This record gives sequence, structure tokens and C-alpha cells, in this order.
Amino acid sequence: MNSATVLITGALSGIGRTTAFAFAKEGANIMVCGHSDVVGLQLVVELRATGIKADFIVADVTDESQVR
Repeated sequence: MNSATVLITGALSGIGRTTAFAFAKEGANIMVCGHSDVVGLQLVVELRATGIKADFIVADVTDESQVR
């Protein structure tokens, strides 16, 4: 995948979490977004353990001011 960066909102559970790992498996860098610092940072640790770059932004994407 040539180091594409993928932003996944709602990535802390369910389909979003699974999607993050699917893109990581393909070699993409991952930026995850969600409500919980604790869960988000733990997900980043797990993603980085696969050898890819990953980071977390805490935000509620239903709140326009947080998206900015």
C-alpha cells in the first residue's frame, strides 16, 4: 500500500477497530479517532505492535467544533 495514511473515525470498537487492523495489515499508517483516551491509546499500542505508524485523536465527529 505504499505507506498511505488512513483516518478512521469510530475506530475504538466494532467495525472501525477491525477496519484499522485491516488497513494496518496492508501497511497503511493509521490515524484513529474516538471518544475515549484510554481505549484510543491502547488501540494505538496494539496497532504499532504490527509495525505500522499509528496515532490517536480524541474527538466526537458529531461535534463540528471538535472536528475542526
